[in-house]
Parts: sequence; C-alpha cells; structure tokens
Amino acid sequence: MFLNRIKYLVCLVPHYGVANAINVDGWRTWDSLIYLLVLLPVFEMIIGENKKNHDEAELEIVSNDRWYDYLLYFMVFANSALLVFWLYYISVYDLDAITLWGNIVSFGILNGTVGINVAHELGHRSNKKEQFLAKIMLLTSSYLHFFIEHNRGHHKNVGTEIDPASAKYGENLYFFWVRSLFFSYLSAWKLEQERLNKIDKPVFSFDNEMVRFSIIQLVFMTLVLLTFGYIPLLAYLGSSLIGILLLETTNYIQHYGLTRNFDESKNRYERVKYHHSWDCAYPLGRIALFELSRHSDHHHTASKKYQVLDHKDESPQMPTGYTGMIVMALLPPLWFMVMNPLVKKYTT
Repeated sequence: MFLNRIKYLVCLVPHYGVANAINVDGWRTWDSLIYLLVLLPVFEMIIGENKKNHDEAELEIVSNDRWYDYLLYFMVFANSALLVFWLYYISVYDLDAITLWGNIVSFGILNGTVGINVAHELGHRSNKKEQFLAKIMLLTSSYLHFFIEHNRGHHKNVGTEIDPASAKYGENLYFFWVRSLFFSYLSAWKLEQERLNKIDKPVFSFDNEMVRFSIIQLVFMTLVLLTFGYIPLLAYLGSSLIGILLLETTNYIQHYGLTRNFDESKNRYERVKYHHSWDCAYPLGRIALFELSRHSDHHHTASKKYQVLDHKDESPQMPTGYTGMIVMALLPPLWFMVMNPLVKKYTT
C-alpha cells in the first residue's frame, strides 16, 4: 500500500519542469516538452501495459485512505504558489524569447497535466469545499467554465452529436480544437440559462455562475497585470492556452470515433457504457494523470475516486500510452492510419 500511495508523486515531475525552467535559460527551459512528447512515450512503450485492478482487500483500504485526497489538495496549493512565484520571476528578469517561451510551455504543460486534471477530479466531488478547490485550479488555467460544461454537459452527452468534447470519426485534432473550444463555452452558458430558467432567475445576474466566472477571471487577469506587468499577463494567458489545448487533445483521444446509439422508441440516446470511451493500460501516464486513462470506468461512474477506478477489458484499448496518443494526434495522417481501423474494429 505504501508503493500504491507514493506512485502518484510522479505528478510532481511537471512542477520540477517549471522549477527547472526558472533556474536555467535558453533551450534547457524546454525540458518539460521533451519529457511529455519524447521520454514518457518511450518509457511507456518499454514498460508495457498493466491491466491489474485492486482486489477486494486493497479496494477497501484505498477507498478509505485520505492520503489520496490530501495529495489533490496539496496539488492545488503547489500549483497556485508556483504560479505566483513564476509570474514574479518573469516580471523581474529580462528573459530572451527562447527562455520566455520555454517557461510558458513548461507552465502550460503543468496546467494541462496536473492543474486541469486535478480540477477535473475534485470537480466531480459532491463536497462544496472540494468543488471550490477545483475552481481555484481551473482559474490558474483561465478555464472556469469547464466546471459547468464537463460535469453537466459532457458526461450527459458524451458520444453524441451534441457533445462538443466528443471527437467525430475522421475529424482531425486541429479542427476539433476549434469546435470544442467554441461550442463548449457556448454550452456552459446554455446550461446555466436552462438552470436559471427552471428557478425563475434572470440569466444576466450573479445567480449565473458563468457571469461570476467571467468576472473572477477578468479580475484575476487585472490583478496579474497591475502586480506583475503585461509580459507576465501574456505569459499567463499563453500557458493557460497550452494547458487548455492539452486538455482538449486528451478529450480528442478519449472518445475519438465512438458514438452512442439513439433509441427511437424512447426518444433518447442509449446509456453510457464502457465501450463509449477509449481505455489505456499503460501505467506511467495513467499514474501521472491520476488514473484518467481508465476513462470508461470514470464515465460509467463519475463519482468514483481516481484511486479506485478499474481497467475494463470490454472497452476499446488505446494502442499506446496517453502521451504517445497525443503525439499521434498532432500528426493527423498518422492518427488516421492507426486509429481509423481500430475504430472500425471496436464499433462493428
């Protein structure tokens, strides 16, 4: 159980990447990108798959172990504190373009691998304090509306035409980025409008969480500008965009080409099943992303905590780890060559 606990500390590697970028200059500040797109994919292929689930005794222990929660809370503190220090660092040093961009990429990778991912986990909790921590993490990536759209939109509509975060068969990553970013934002507004209409509250008011989120993000950006200057503000926005694109790339690989059938007799889509998400059994990326790659079990039971998610053999299986899938997705011809036959295999 000790090893089961400490294995998740691999999530600190992106923090080290930012710390490294702060302490070096030139191309060495880009080490996080090499870690994400080169080292992790290679190591995952060397290590291979691990489909082992907890037995009943282990499941009982990890289910009630608060260590796994405390680790998430610590990540909120670590990311927030590092963001403030990082903005200060950029404000006081005259960085050359390569060093500045290396820092932006490094913090963007931290946002996309730890920040938004921890926010995703905490955002599914019913505890209001944990949900508040999720929103703090999303603020570091300027993506607060994800809290609304993901929980109330994506999980309900996954694998359907109306879900902007489900990639269609034959859709390349870059088109998906534009579609998902734009329509996910509109979806969050629509979901809040529907909620407020049901309780007879005006849409443009502080009762609308999208209004509050917009004000909070604008105030935060203003504080960054006034405290640190315009270059740190632009760096913050750049790192946020990189984190968001990493999130959307993850969405792309998790549901590419998988659809739910529409039941004409019931006038609704079939229930979400294990075969509506791609699973990944490569353990290194799985651990680094808090078991996100056991995605079919997460969609089947969204309230399950990350440490108790199971591998499902009946789910479509990714041919490589998450980081390897990201590399493939960035190269659409390679992606289609590998993934389109697999989609047909698992859906016919």
